[in-house]
Amino acid sequence: MSAIEATSPAGEPLLAVRGVQTFYGKIQALRGVDVDVHEGEIVTLIGANGAGKSTLMMTICGNPRASTGQILYRGEDITHLPTHDIMSKSIAQSPEGRRVFARMTVMENLQMGAILEDDGYFDDDLRKVFELFPRLKERRGQRGGTLSGGEQQMLAIGRALMSRPKLLLLDEPSLGLAPLIVKQIFEVIRELNRNEGLTVFLVEQNAFHALRLAHRGYVMVNGAITMTGSGRELLARDEVRSAYLEGGAH
Repeated sequence: MSAIEATSPAGEPLLAVRGVQTFYGKIQALRGVDVDVHEGEIVTLIGANGAGKSTLMMTICGNPRASTGQILYRGEDITHLPTHDIMSKSIAQSPEGRRVFARMTVMENLQMGAILEDDGYFDDDLRKVFELFPRLKERRGQRGGTLSGGEQQMLAIGRALMSRPKLLLLDEPSLGLAPLIVKQIFEVIRELNRNEGLTVFLVEQNAFHALRLAHRGYVMVNGAITMTGSGRELLARDEVRSAYLEGGAH
């Protein structure tokens, strides 16, 4: 671990990852990972492709399972819960690659993300998503698979927001998108955090945008956390700049 250590907010984290190891068969993907995400924070995890970032995100969601260690949400051990039980605890994920329902319309995709137990919030939640992403309102009758990459990313985030999450997990939201669209996506994330108090755990290869956005950050190398600090501290580190920021300041 680097000498830079982020000063975490006081109190129990909303999400706590403790000593998590994850394997794919005999290949170890995560090596004793520790991460804290406190309520109201944006925390980012950066690292090169293949470092294990998405594996951590998927392990939090229960697939694959952590071989050792604990994952705590609001103090509850969720390490071995089924994925659908984990996601029912006010956690939502916008996965890597977006994974919208290609044959469903934008509206149907958003309906799939909505809270099923109480539809009294639906109209209000839909209005908020359309305010954040006006393009989705314009495309509401269009099939998800015919949208542009940026529009699909907006839809994936909008679908996640329809479940009214307390914790939003974002996996590579900038992947494959034009710089202007990336800027728009990150501005929406900042707005949600600032205005709604939404807690965000963000996995990103685009270190420049992620660290500018985040309150705190972690650097992952070969399945292990090697550095942690505030977003500003990590942006200033020479080793972070040389490894992750070349060409990233768009």
